[in-house]
Amino acid sequence: MVTIASVSVLPLVFTSGWASGVNAYAVVLLLGVFGATGLTDEVPESLQRTDVLLAAGILFACEAVADKIPYVDSVWDTVHTVIRPVSGAVVAALLAGQSGSLPDLAAGAIGGSTALASHAVKAGTRMAVNTSPEPFSNIVLSTAEDLGVAGILTFAMFHPEAAAIIAGVLLLTGLALLLFLVSRIRRFLRRRAERREEKRLTARVGWPPG
Repeated sequence: MVTIASVSVLPLVFTSGWASGVNAYAVVLLLGVFGATGLTDEVPESLQRTDVLLAAGILFACEAVADKIPYVDSVWDTVHTVIRPVSGAVVAALLAGQSGSLPDLAAGAIGGSTALASHAVKAGTRMAVNTSPEPFSNIVLSTAEDLGVAGILTFAMFHPEAAAIIAGVLLLTGLALLLFLVSRIRRFLRRRAERREEKRLTARVGWPPG
């Protein structure tokens, strides 16, 4: 059995924060399952409750579908701009409270800010991908994200420091990629605004005639 309390909980807090920014429901579901199955003693009982696991499972299934549909994924990301960082902060605070090796408030700040950063990377990358007319990029990217969250969070149960390093590298790489894609995202938003304006003017003047 893994004993996370023997080391600082900070690596797991950081990793769970990064993962929450990508898929908060998967984090809650996986941690709850890890705790309920006895893989680790350091997952709070509040995350192992049956109602929490059921809710997380249902919401994870909803995200798994919405996250693979062009434009729907961006709407979903917009809605979760608050949800993912808050979830990351709450999970981090719970983990810290369970281990007692890091103040809850500090853990919440780390988990929440890391989740916000990884959420920004995910949302920005999806906006760039949605400029492509084909839907396969969304499906491939979403599947890779889900597998990445599951793999790294599981790895963190056995090697929290190494997992945190991987999560940090992915976060920095994602931020660099996001900066590279900013111009493309801006063009996409500008074109969408122009199309909306054209539709508004068309509706106002009734052109072209029927």
